[in-house]
Amino acid sequence: MADDEQQEEERQRTADKVLGFVEDVIYWGIAVVLVAGALVLLGVQVYAFTRLTGEPSETVLVEILDGLLLVFIFVELLFAVRVTLRSHEIVAEPFLIVGIIVCIKEIVVLSVQSASLLSDGPEFSRGITEVGVLGGLVLVLALAMYVLRLRREETAEDVGEEAADAADEADDAERTLERAGRDREQAGETRDQAAGREADS
Repeated sequence: MADDEQQEEERQRTADKVLGFVEDVIYWGIAVVLVAGALVLLGVQVYAFTRLTGEPSETVLVEILDGLLLVFIFVELLFAVRVTLRSHEIVAEPFLIVGIIVCIKEIVVLSVQSASLLSDGPEFSRGITEVGVLGGLVLVLALAMYVLRLRREETAEDVGEEAADAADEADDAERTLERAGRDREQAGETRDQAAGREADS
């Protein structure tokens, strides 16, 4: 019976190691793709900027800004993958940052588009409504990030307090042992003195 349980535990450990290795390989593959994609996008934006001639048009500049924000998204996702590889835990904060960047990216594009639709009442109103909704979503995501950071700080403080309490308990135990040792030494000296007096008498 004990041998069967030991074999089952060994199989579970082996399966965990294999799945962990496969998971790391997949995350490394995602990281490589994100790095390559970010570099390509950055190169495209640099090339587009160097190709500008004369007075840069507003549309071209907005497209470059849109591409750079997309590069930021790739970088934040790469950071999330790096944290996951290091801690083997999914961290929500990088994805919230990606959501904020995506919303800002769409706000920039919609703002430019809405400016060109001033003469078209319904389309302009729809664009302004979308900008307002995206702005509200940015506030919600920022609030979620604040709550996450606040909880993380509270957790760190709790861990610090627990560590301090454990250190205090260890110090108290050490002092108790020292007092017990001194008491034993004093008791031994007392016994020796009593034995000496008995021998003298």
